[in-house]
Amino acid sequence: MTTRLYTHPIYLEHLTPAGHPERPDRLRAIGRVLEDEAFEALDRQQSPEGDEATILYAHPQEFVDKVRSRIPAEGLARIDSDTTASPKSWQAAVTAIGAANAAVDDVFSGAAGNVFVASRPPGHHAEKVTAMGFCLFNNAAIAARHAQRKHGAERVAIVDWDVHHGNGTQDIFWDDPSVLYCSTHQMPLYPGTGEKDETGAGNIVNAPLSAGSGTDLFRDAFLSRVLPAIDDFQPDLIIISAGFDAHHRDPLAEINLDEGDFDWATAVLMEKADRWSNGRLVSLLEGGYDLQGLAFSVGAHVRRLMKG
Repeated sequence: MTTRLYTHPIYLEHLTPAGHPERPDRLRAIGRVLEDEAFEALDRQQSPEGDEATILYAHPQEFVDKVRSRIPAEGLARIDSDTTASPKSWQAAVTAIGAANAAVDDVFSGAAGNVFVASRPPGHHAEKVTAMGFCLFNNAAIAARHAQRKHGAERVAIVDWDVHHGNGTQDIFWDDPSVLYCSTHQMPLYPGTGEKDETGAGNIVNAPLSAGSGTDLFRDAFLSRVLPAIDDFQPDLIIISAGFDAHHRDPLAEINLDEGDFDWATAVLMEKADRWSNGRLVSLLEGGYDLQGLAFSVGAHVRRLMKG
């Protein structure tokens, strides 16, 4: 089974202010760790250009036009208090969507068994009509809709282990039982959503973790809430919103995971993909802001994906 990697130099040209945690160095750190000979068999591909029309799978045209209008000709433009755009941000965001959709195509066609997309800007905080939390468009939501529209997937599961709750993904699929959204996240923490009683149409499964939680509580959240929900749902595709900011080194949160936890979570989701989804699994990079913690965690994640 082939594991494919999508990335692109354009992602480095989405610029943020000095000192901003979501910075191009994140992808450089990932690139360095994936240069190791352990990843020699990784099928490395350049992200294809995205089809802007697919943004409308998750966002209305008026919002898309608004984001495009905020892209500056030079310098930086503020989208919200912590989300910025630079001249190449539109191209980077659309290329991230292109890679996510191509990854879906790959696992449905058999061109790859699973795919990791190392892109930025991230996506899971982008609501239907709000860009926020470093995110412009919701890559995972668009990819899920792409699987349904192009490949006839009836049920798509999105599992989000970023330390911040994916309020955007929850917002987009709140009343849509054809998409399961499961999230482990620190709470209280930005963006303030993700309580257990936020269940949508019965398709939203939140497993909040208190500050200081570590391996045992994280794995218990998977074993008691996330994995049973996947078994009940029986998805045709699993998409991971793969943020690595629950790592104990991360400066933006207080969850104490390490690379072994991400390896374990990857393995159990691969088992569910094998059981229900013909192995189809797509992983999209979200957060992770300590460069060493991010790089080592992505390395563990991709190594596990490559083990099939």
